[in-house]
Amino acid sequence: MSDLVLRGGTVVDGTGAAPRLADVLVRDGRIVAIGSISAADAAHAVSVDCTGLVVAPGFIDPHTHYDAQVLWDPGLTPSTWHGVTTVVMGNCGFGIAPTREADRGTVMRVLENVEGMPLAALEAGIPWTFETFPEYLDALEALPLRVNVAPLIGHTPLRFYVMGDDATEREATDAEVASMKAIVAEAIDAGAIGFSTSRSASHLGAYGKPVPSRAAALSEIWALAGALGDAGKGTIEATWGPDLFVDEFARMAEDIGRPVSWAAIMAGRNQPGYSDGVAARVEVGGNVHPQVACRPIVVQIALNDPFPFANVPAFGEILARPRTERPELYLDPEWRARADPQVRAAWGDILDFARVAESAAHPELQYGATLAELASERGDGSTSIDVMVSIARADGFDTRFLVAMTNDDEDAVARLLGNDQFLLGLSDAGAHTSQLCDANYATHLLGHWVREKGVLTLEKAVWRLTGHPAMVYGMTDRGVIAEGAVADLVAFDPDTVGTTLPQRAYDFPGGADRLVAHSTGIRHVWVAGTAIRSDDNDLAARGTGRLLRNGTSA
Repeated sequence: MSDLVLRGGTVVDGTGAAPRLADVLVRDGRIVAIGSISAADAAHAVSVDCTGLVVAPGFIDPHTHYDAQVLWDPGLTPSTWHGVTTVVMGNCGFGIAPTREADRGTVMRVLENVEGMPLAALEAGIPWTFETFPEYLDALEALPLRVNVAPLIGHTPLRFYVMGDDATEREATDAEVASMKAIVAEAIDAGAIGFSTSRSASHLGAYGKPVPSRAAALSEIWALAGALGDAGKGTIEATWGPDLFVDEFARMAEDIGRPVSWAAIMAGRNQPGYSDGVAARVEVGGNVHPQVACRPIVVQIALNDPFPFANVPAFGEILARPRTERPELYLDPEWRARADPQVRAAWGDILDFARVAESAAHPELQYGATLAELASERGDGSTSIDVMVSIARADGFDTRFLVAMTNDDEDAVARLLGNDQFLLGLSDAGAHTSQLCDANYATHLLGHWVREKGVLTLEKAVWRLTGHPAMVYGMTDRGVIAEGAVADLVAFDPDTVGTTLPQRAYDFPGGADRLVAHSTGIRHVWVAGTAIRSDDNDLAARGTGRLLRNGTSA
């Protein structure tokens, strides 16, 4: 491995310290000096001119769902295109290990329904060379990873592993809880970065049933979280629900003595979890870090995959059916009559403002009139859902509708970003791949919230992307530019950094599609001192990334 010296860049070190002009010297994959590096000290180093560029730690994405995709795409695109060098995956209680052979189909269908992962890609792309969580970690370690991965063990596959089909139906017995806790302890000992779960009413899994973690007693969740307290390492990540929210997360963090990060506080909706009032309830200084997003949650929804409306009972009926049987229910006027008031009760009038994004049968409607405007033109009392179904029917229910779900109040988002207690993330990279692409959140933050809006200073934004997630997840040798730290680095142009609009690609196993977005202004990305990307081009480097067992590759 050649030495590397980055010359003349503005170093923003991930601690929140002010930017400074400095060189950075890398040797054997770690940073050995920061400052004015002499020619003699860098005599054997590859030199990169970073004049006019910001040199920062590689970005750490704390909320991804790359658990399956990493097995066929160890480059973890498109996150790496945006300067991400480390991902935490297995969030919200989901993952693919531990999984017995008999449960593979069910686990994949959970990911299809609740995380919008195409079943064809999962079936074609997961090699299933593992069953237990330690075996899954070993499989990851054997991959030619381009970036670093840090997996959480998820509650959903864990419950299926111990309880089988009963996982979605009932509370666990004391013996089953003890068995699950032992497996969590085994996973942490093998290197899992933590444990994740979900209580969200919107999380419907295989065959439209609530995901297994929703059937658990709170005492079960406490017991499993306690495995991390017993080990003295690991972070809890959870999606909130009616009985697991602000106060409970604070008590959990105190009870087990470990960090807790929960999803999510959003802006723009007057309902629990979407308000300044919820943000104000979070105890400042506690070891709890609610997650926030810096982008509006805008999705391209197709009626054959309506997961974002899973908390609407009528759409729960849809998700309970195989895709081939869903059109029959959509075409039932009684179903539409039920669905319209239920959507309005849960989400307000967001469908009225939705537009057609992609339609082979009706290209003239793309990004044109809203569904409410189209319904009004009919003059027959049609609702937005009636119009949605009518348009989608002509496309075999593959029409994509652009729907702004939430987080669209910029003033409120700015307030959330200004709270150092909150963890920036929620890219959901690897999930909902045909509906959205928020893997570009880092470049959006730097372009929109730093350069254009001036809401965050450059040093605070970089800390949010690096030093803060590293601290929450115990990554002691990443997330900062400091002597001895691993040289995961990114160099970007602060005047042009940003993101392109998403575009559809057809590059997943089984011919499945996904949305991707490219970056602008990301000039160089290094993982452990090896260049993986330069001037918008992926380099041939493979095997540069590491499985971070308990957050470190040491």
